[in-house]
Amino acid sequence: MYKLRGLHLFCLLGYRGMGYSEEYVENMTGLHQTLKDNPRTLILLVKGPDQLCEKFPNSGKYHCQDDTIYERDATILTKMGLEIGQILSWEDIVSHIQKYVVPTDIQIVCETCSWRTYGVCEEGVQEILKGRGLRKV
Repeated sequence: MYKLRGLHLFCLLGYRGMGYSEEYVENMTGLHQTLKDNPRTLILLVKGPDQLCEKFPNSGKYHCQDDTIYERDATILTKMGLEIGQILSWEDIVSHIQKYVVPTDIQIVCETCSWRTYGVCEEGVQEILKGRGLRKV
């Protein structure tokens, strides 16, 4: 079972093998591939830093505990009809995305995210809405 915060549910949709460090990319790629290959993998929704935050590099500002990130987590979970403490399979999370999320939500919810400008998260939402699942990294 993986522990993930709300924000990373959206980040996984847009993930294309880029990240903050080699260790972070390796960790994110492993999780992404597991969810792509095994959509029944269980996810525990947590408040605050999760298993992806654990590999955030020590250099630079550690944003995983910023108030704005906590707010984004809450906004995403509320939008998807989910709550901290729930345990769901990735395929159940995908069902929530298909029911409650549209690509333009990324522009609003993730307005201050530096990765948003690449457009890959909106593409990821579109892929999920079309039933294609996570993209190959």
